[in-house]
Amino acid sequence: MTDVSHPSSFAIDVPAALVDRARRGDAGAFEQLYRLFERPVFTLALRLTGDREEAQDLLQDTMLKLFDRVGEFRGDSPFWGWLRQIAVNDALMRLRRRGRLPQTEEAVDAELECHDVMLPAAAADAALLTRALGRMADATRSVLWLYHAEGYTHDEIAGLMGRTPSFSKSQLARGTRKLRELLKIEQELSHA
Repeated sequence: MTDVSHPSSFAIDVPAALVDRARRGDAGAFEQLYRLFERPVFTLALRLTGDREEAQDLLQDTMLKLFDRVGEFRGDSPFWGWLRQIAVNDALMRLRRRGRLPQTEEAVDAELECHDVMLPAAAADAALLTRALGRMADATRSVLWLYHAEGYTHDEIAGLMGRTPSFSKSQLARGTRKLRELLKIEQELSHA
């Protein structure tokens, strides 16, 4: 993965001793790991699925997998990257099982005018951003989040989603246009 200017919320230094304690089954170590990663896992799951209940289920599933698989962590990469990969795989698998991942924004984009405008100042407002992301197709929202927030490359996203890098690039471009439009609409509604 390439370096990004905005590191993932998962980028938490985890002492090797804490991971070793978890490998030995230390309940306190698991509790510490849960507390460290509860928010990043939930946020990632929410952004990929667009559903709070589903995100909560994914948080629990990911943490159970951490408990079951911590012995598989080899230490050749940061612990946070290993756990993030479990969370991403779980979220995308859930979307695939529900038949939600293949959906794209092509039809919706045809209805939107394409404006080359800067993101409105309201984009910084988390509530507006959450609502706008919630109105996007799962595949598009997932590509946007994985690329911008988690720092995945188009090749990595393509591999995760079982698609091509051009699929990732097109979803990112379409999603960016749609996000600009949705944020503009949300901003206008909040000022009305």
